[in-house]
Amino acid sequence: MTADLARRRTAVFVLFFVPGLTISSWVTRTPDVRDMLGASTAQMGLILFGLSVGSMAGILCSGALVARWGARLVVLAGTTAIAVGAALIGVGAAAGADLGVALGLGLFGLGMGGGEVALNVEGAEVERLLGRSTMPAMHGFFSLGAVAGMCLTAVGFPVLVHLVAVAAVVLAALALVIRGVPAEVGRRSAAAPARRDPGTARAAAVWKDPTLLLIGCVILALAMAEGTANDWLPLVMVDGHGFDAALGSAVYAVFAAAMTVGRFVGGRFVDRFGRAAALCGSALVGAAGLALVIFVDDQAVAAAAAILWGLGASLGFPVALSAAGDSGDGSGSGSAARVALAATVGYVAFLVGPPSLGYLGQHFGLRHALILVLALVVAAAFATPAARTPRAVRDAEPVRG
Repeated sequence: MTADLARRRTAVFVLFFVPGLTISSWVTRTPDVRDMLGASTAQMGLILFGLSVGSMAGILCSGALVARWGARLVVLAGTTAIAVGAALIGVGAAAGADLGVALGLGLFGLGMGGGEVALNVEGAEVERLLGRSTMPAMHGFFSLGAVAGMCLTAVGFPVLVHLVAVAAVVLAALALVIRGVPAEVGRRSAAAPARRDPGTARAAAVWKDPTLLLIGCVILALAMAEGTANDWLPLVMVDGHGFDAALGSAVYAVFAAAMTVGRFVGGRFVDRFGRAAALCGSALVGAAGLALVIFVDDQAVAAAAAILWGLGASLGFPVALSAAGDSGDGSGSGSAARVALAATVGYVAFLVGPPSLGYLGQHFGLRHALILVLALVVAAAFATPAARTPRAVRDAEPVRG
């Protein structure tokens, strides 16, 4: 491995870690922010709407921005927005300003949505150059950052100090590593349309590729499984299995730990058995965990099933993104556009899917609402053959190091 490639890999690891740290810091301080604002449930809903709007705007615009400006600039702008947004949330909460928190969440969501799609484009390119499965470990650093954010909350720092300190760490880390990301990654050449380059033409119409659409279905299902656990797992344990609030949160911590472990060790399984087999196994393990949570009325089984759920969901998003990047003719043509589209599908599912379960949960109970997620994950297992590595990629000589 060359020094430049090692520097790029380290930069990607750090750039995945800091949004995980920041989102976890916000999520775990949500009850404290609500109390500082004195907000009702309805008011908090309106405040949180800023996060949803910002996230969706960032996600939907990111692909075009990467094609126009390159991944580095979008990651730089997105990560800066995450840091500034987190600080603004802390200041707004300390001042008791609902609007300040909502604006901070909007900026935070904009940076997360846009920056994460661009970062996955760079991550897929680094993985391609390394010649081995690295995307799971990259997402593992996001999960590790989330665990670090939980630990900071457990220490009991004041909200303002916590969020401003995290913002400072994010900006410092960004300044140290952003130069490791080449400026041209993901950027479409302005001269390409004039040359009628066939690769550019394919990249512009990647959404018509049936293989990529099948991979998108896998990403949608497994991203929804991950997002559902983030949003609903503690409540499923409390309302569906009779855990108290502290134990429900502890089960979620076990899920998050299983996700982190799965992502750090999963690359070895991908390299040994291939993407399609790893994704199929991941989907089946996740489905087993979901089924046990839904259908077995036993607290010990439900807690153990959260481990299976976490391990099953851990590889879905990162491995499917790698498959999306290689889903063309194997030459790398249009790879950035493919990864951007697949990442957009995943983040939309991650954000939009789990809240929709609230409606089903209201009518059928949260445990039974999870049947929809289970059905999607089982269906995804049948779509995983689309993630087979193309022969041209399999035959490429990997970078040693």
